[in-house]
Amino acid sequence: MTGAVLLLEAPGIVAVNTVMARFVEAQSMSLDGMDPDGMATGTRVLGYVSAAALVLCALVALLAGLRDRRPGRLGRGLLIGCALVHGVLGAVAVGLLGWGAFAFLMVVLGLVVLTLVAYGKGARRPVAEEAPAPA
Repeated sequence: MTGAVLLLEAPGIVAVNTVMARFVEAQSMSLDGMDPDGMATGTRVLGYVSAAALVLCALVALLAGLRDRRPGRLGRGLLIGCALVHGVLGAVAVGLLGWGAFAFLMVVLGLVVLTLVAYGKGARRPVAEEAPAPA
């Protein structure tokens, strides 16, 4: 479930950044004399990089579900980073976009955390490890 939601979120991130880049281009906005074309290009690149990171996190979550094991160290690090970003974006989104965007980001945050917690150290041990020691 987490992987599917992250995969659906990736094109949305690209679309939002593309719209922002078009606004920057159309209004020739700049910050402190920066080139508006460079800012628009940077916004687009940020959208593509963010989408690639979301797809990578989605693949980690999907592999954890398919293998029924917790992700490796790098995979857990990616998912923790994804959870942190969703938490910060949720805090910003509540002020800028409203409670609907906040709720969506918190649901995704909850799914990522669930993926991290559901496959903890004690999850799904082999039967041989659960058997009592012989007397």
